[in-house]
Amino acid sequence: MPPPSISHPPAKPPEPPADDSDSDSDLDIDLEELDPEPTPAADQSRTGLLRHSRNSSSAAPEQRPPRIALRTLRMSGLRRGAKRNGYGELGSSHAGANEDHDPFSRDADSADRRYSDGSARGDDAPLLSRHSRSPVRRRGSFASDKLRRVGLRLPSFMSGSAAHHSNEAPEEDEEEEELQKDEDDPSSSRLVAVGSSQSTRFPPNIVSNAKYTAWSFLPVTLYNEFSFFFNMYFLLVALSQAIPALRIGYLSTYIAPLAFVLVITLGKEAYDDIQRRRRDNEANSEEYTVLRFDEPGRPGAPQPMRKMKSAHARKRGRKIVAQTDRLSDIQEEEEQAEGYGARRPSFIVSEVSKKSRDLRVGDVVKLSKGHRVPADVVILKCLSNEPAATAYEEEAEQQEEPLLLDHATATGEGSSSATPPAADPGAGAAEGGSNGETFIRTDQLDGETDWKLRLASPLSQNLATEELVRLRVTGGKPDKKVNEFVGTLELLPSRQDAMSTDSFSADNGSGVQAAPLSIDNTAWANTVIASHATTLAVIIYTGPQTRSALSTSPSRSKTGLLEYEINSLTKILCFLTLALSIILVALEGFSNTEGNVWYVKIMRFLVLFSTIVPISLRVNLDMGKSVYSWFIQRDPGMPGAVVRTSTIPEDLGRIEYLLSDKTGTLTQNEMEMRKIHVGTVSYATDAMDEVATYVRQGLQLATSSPDVHALVTPSTSHSSAAGASATRTRREIGSRVRDVVLALALCHNVTPTTEEDDEGRLVRSYQASSPDEIAIVRWTESVGLRLASRDRKNMVLESTHTGRPVVKVRILDIFPFTSEGKRMGIIVQFYPQMSRGAPPPLGDGSEIWFYQKGADTVMSAIVAANDWLDEETANMAREGLRTLVVGRKRLSAAEYREFSARYQEASLAISGREQGMQAVVSRYLERDLELLGVTGVEDKLQRDVKPSLELLRNAGIKIWMLTGDKVETARCVAVSSKLVARGQYIHTVAKLRRKDAARENLDLLRSKTDACLLIDGESLGLYLTHFRSDFISTAVQLPTVVACRCSPTQKAEVARLIKTYTRKRVCCIGDGGNDVSMIQAADVGVGIVGKEGRQASLAADFSITQFCHLTKLLVWHGRNSYKRSAKLAQFVIHRGLIIAVCQTMYSIALHFEPEGLYKDWLLVGYATVYTAMPVLSLVLDKDVDEELASLYPELYKELTTGRSLSYRTFFVWVLVSVYQGCLIQGLAQVLTEVDGPRMVAVSYTALVLNELLMVAVEITTWHWVMVVSIVATFVMFVGSVPFLGRYFDLGFLLTIGFYWRVAAILAMSLIPTYAAKVIRRTMKPPSYRKVQGI
Repeated sequence: MPPPSISHPPAKPPEPPADDSDSDSDLDIDLEELDPEPTPAADQSRTGLLRHSRNSSSAAPEQRPPRIALRTLRMSGLRRGAKRNGYGELGSSHAGANEDHDPFSRDADSADRRYSDGSARGDDAPLLSRHSRSPVRRRGSFASDKLRRVGLRLPSFMSGSAAHHSNEAPEEDEEEEELQKDEDDPSSSRLVAVGSSQSTRFPPNIVSNAKYTAWSFLPVTLYNEFSFFFNMYFLLVALSQAIPALRIGYLSTYIAPLAFVLVITLGKEAYDDIQRRRRDNEANSEEYTVLRFDEPGRPGAPQPMRKMKSAHARKRGRKIVAQTDRLSDIQEEEEQAEGYGARRPSFIVSEVSKKSRDLRVGDVVKLSKGHRVPADVVILKCLSNEPAATAYEEEAEQQEEPLLLDHATATGEGSSSATPPAADPGAGAAEGGSNGETFIRTDQLDGETDWKLRLASPLSQNLATEELVRLRVTGGKPDKKVNEFVGTLELLPSRQDAMSTDSFSADNGSGVQAAPLSIDNTAWANTVIASHATTLAVIIYTGPQTRSALSTSPSRSKTGLLEYEINSLTKILCFLTLALSIILVALEGFSNTEGNVWYVKIMRFLVLFSTIVPISLRVNLDMGKSVYSWFIQRDPGMPGAVVRTSTIPEDLGRIEYLLSDKTGTLTQNEMEMRKIHVGTVSYATDAMDEVATYVRQGLQLATSSPDVHALVTPSTSHSSAAGASATRTRREIGSRVRDVVLALALCHNVTPTTEEDDEGRLVRSYQASSPDEIAIVRWTESVGLRLASRDRKNMVLESTHTGRPVVKVRILDIFPFTSEGKRMGIIVQFYPQMSRGAPPPLGDGSEIWFYQKGADTVMSAIVAANDWLDEETANMAREGLRTLVVGRKRLSAAEYREFSARYQEASLAISGREQGMQAVVSRYLERDLELLGVTGVEDKLQRDVKPSLELLRNAGIKIWMLTGDKVETARCVAVSSKLVARGQYIHTVAKLRRKDAARENLDLLRSKTDACLLIDGESLGLYLTHFRSDFISTAVQLPTVVACRCSPTQKAEVARLIKTYTRKRVCCIGDGGNDVSMIQAADVGVGIVGKEGRQASLAADFSITQFCHLTKLLVWHGRNSYKRSAKLAQFVIHRGLIIAVCQTMYSIALHFEPEGLYKDWLLVGYATVYTAMPVLSLVLDKDVDEELASLYPELYKELTTGRSLSYRTFFVWVLVSVYQGCLIQGLAQVLTEVDGPRMVAVSYTALVLNELLMVAVEITTWHWVMVVSIVATFVMFVGSVPFLGRYFDLGFLLTIGFYWRVAAILAMSLIPTYAAKVIRRTMKPPSYRKVQGI
């Protein structure tokens, strides 16, 4: 029988108490109120050692300090309050008697907690909830009470009782259960039972980038097609043939071309969407491991498994170094001693594999390093995969105060062979020995490159895995706020309680416990696990309700600018058709003939002239787009390129604004230490060997000393052996180099990890929230000082030369980096030697040092006066390096005690806590630091980024960089990538909150049109809200804009704003999930397939693998696509217009009667068999080769004006068509007859040959396909003539008179046209002719 529970008031989200008296009472609570003595029954259920430990830890009540840090009370209270639920007594006496023996252990503990979560947040949370200190009047909901305080609204079903549900039904009944569930209300909060089926039906976990569904495909695509004027025009013309009075020729003559166009277009759209669905299916089919919880007695349940000790260490075949699990051994011994060994577990945990689409809310997912998080989850447990410590680390652990051992042992109050306290049989800590920490990468979500620290709630971290089903999560409604989450985690007596919607109160003896959840306990979909630890997490939001999906705008059908331009020209042609029809009827005097009234004649003329609006134009353009897409995907210079939207390749040649992401797009997100300056000398990449020599000499004391345990401290003199032959200056430089390397090796938040690769070799890697810190730690390793181990209290450095530990420090305080402070600090106490025993006392001889590194803007006021810092940081910044200034200060024991007391006092303040704590740090630590040096870290750029950006700028494209990263990082990358020219003024706008200040910055920018604007997300939001038009009108005039700390929504809004204001083509390029909204909002979206996954690539119109491929995509393929389509469109219009002119001449000759000149097959054959191939071959034409196009990007710039297809060029082609049509039909009628088969034969033959020769005249660069198409078409025409006896006089075709008439007509039609073209090219050659002549 398990021991009775010990009630403990649950922790609450941070909130200020109602009055000061309330907070004071929290501070003066006696420890007995927080940790009451267990009953005798409970005491007897534990071993005698445990009773001794309990008595020892509470033996001296008079030694307790009167006031204890709230964070200490809260953390230890959470641990004590969970004894019944398997917490054991982990850390139960951290706030107990042992703190009296070392007044600094409390400070170290607080420092540890600051290190674990990255901040000191939550310290102002009231220790006890209000209702726990007063009689309970009613049985209320703990969850509703918690959420009411933090501002969440609970749905009505949480206040009533509901039937208990269970997921114990067989799996084949799951679908029936799903149908019986209530629909989820996305506007309300939700209750999620961990590891069980839910009473509410939530949306499936499916990713979809498809534009259409099976039901919406036809309506949407047909609407899009007939929204274009000329498609609607031809639909009306085709429908008019159902009226007998308007019918001319066969009905199929007009229906078939329209149907063919629609089939081609709809087929292409369907193919594109099927491809999107296929790629989505790949993402939705990704396999994940899910934990299944079965009752031991259930039929078919798996056998009990002793897993999770090391099972989580297996990851995709990669072997992790085995770790001795001390706590597991302790647990087994205690189980045998207490009779728990034979106890049947409450639930049996097994692992099942599920596809991403099959994951449901409530599933417990097992994630390892490199896994993409498939849905929004709350982290329950982090199980460490760390390898066994080295020998000296184990030796160091024996002298420390282990988390799993009683303080009594460390302080000498118990036996030296005391065994750690036993855990409950289900103690979760036995399964991993982790501290509940994991790191995630959020590049795809918010664009930030720093790793984020995430924590498992202590309530679930210390719970046995098989008991996780007793947990219930209360979360808010789905929203798009990726940096906010408020929820509650409840531990209930049974699984049925967790599955119900009943409210439970945390009354004494109820067995209900709860803990608050925040953003630190979550991982959103599309983030990536970065730690080696195995993470167990419960899914709370799936599919369209995830943060990632809510931040992404739905896919939309994109239409190219060329389509709109052709649509406008078509309206002009339609107007010409109507005007011509009315004029012809008017010239006849609107007279009525037998069977035809004047308005019917107008309608018949409209049908006859319908070729003026060529329906084949869409077919030719769509086939051309397919050819362009084929060229892009088969280009050997762009391996891996994919065209996902094949309707807009011409827009690639019209781009004027490029909006680019930074991380993974311009940069590789790989940091490298490039330079270090120590005041008198600077070391770059080539000189790092000299730094390594200095470090090796500086560490020789530890290896040459008679005391094998001696360690190096900052006060250790430089090796005399090394200095015997060195000058004094060289010894000083060596000492400075050693000091700065030592500072860099200690001042960070990096944790080393070790694992085996596939070949069995040990590979060391590092985990940290910032890639900058990892780069610096890797550099210190490369010069001789390796970070060997680190925990919350200690850090060990070893020499890479000897492999032995040379430095060991005790971590007293850590001050994490913040975007406001822009600096990071640490206080350490150096060990004089590597020996067993307690840490060195904080006496007068203690070496306590404060190290700090940060941005030069803040550190210049903190370090002592010097004459070189500003100059060197400016030099590094010009090189695009991210600079960090490093300083240190030695503290005496008395100084540290005074600082610690004041800092502790400030940390307990209810109001102004953060400011007070920072004031203490500034007063006692951040004054006159010794300046050690400056480091320069480079964020490696993608291949050929610099020349690519320069080429794009020369092509007339204005480049904006939109990133979620920090201001300093964005500035450095903008400089290093040459996005900002050398010497160009950078105007920084950050943290604007007042409208008047925003207005002043706009006025300044208007006067500096050659400046680069660097703006953060907060200021950008202010401008977009209050000065939208003024801001965008100013920003688009600037050559470069860099926006940092941008949310995905802001990126998309900027893209839409530029499009709306400028009416220019905007291209957006990115590689992460946070870029999807921007990519979809752009006219052209380009996704890069890279380290951050495929999400941006899947949602983009074009996918490439390198940023440098963008230049070829735009300058070569984009330019060719636009120019070819422009020439093709105009030639197709010419082809339709010339036959309409011939028809007009024929109708005039027939006294304005609406009779058809070419009927049936002649009309259809002209637009298909006899001219289609040569005209379509124009898509292979090119005016310059690829090398010239890249060498002269200015050729691209002239395309943005749209001169290739403009009203001017359009009317030139109209004049050519009118001239040639009048000449061909007029001469045919003059030289033969007005109406008859001879005239038709001469006119039609001259018309077809004229078009073939016009194609040849228009070609700039010949391709063998063009030759074949022209010759083959001519042969097909000649071969089909014998079958045209219904229309031609075949006997006349065999006479010489037919040939000289055709030749004369062609000469008069083509020679003047070609001569005019040659003269124009000579007088005013186009740009491509100029560069060809260079």
